[in-house]
Amino acid sequence: MSVLYENPHDGNFILSEDDEGRLSRDNIAIASGAGVLLPGTVLGKISASGKFVPSPLTATDGSEAAAAILVGRVDAANADAHAVGVMRHAEVNRFGLLYDHTVDDDAKKSAKWDQLRAAGIVVR
Repeated sequence: MSVLYENPHDGNFILSEDDEGRLSRDNIAIASGAGVLLPGTVLGKISASGKFVPSPLTATDGSEAAAAILVGRVDAANADAHAVGVMRHAEVNRFGLLYDHTVDDDAKKSAKWDQLRAAGIVVR
């Protein structure tokens, strides 16, 4: 018997948010070259451009600080992509979050949770 895998659904990681999502979410731009990103990807904001990418463990462009979580799937492999991000006033399920490949253990994930908490997003 073959095993079937299901990708995350849009917003599947959200436990609660303010005012039915109108206060918690913003339209954002995902930087070209970020690839295909799934809902629940933890994002950092590049200071110079204001665009978002998966938040790496370390960087020097501002994206190292987790600042948002992607709500729906986007393809930013070859061009910038418009997306929606949870930016503030929300509770999210830690098991629904996805990370940059450099965030590869529980201690590193916990550091990202602290960064999200500073942005007003509580990881449960």
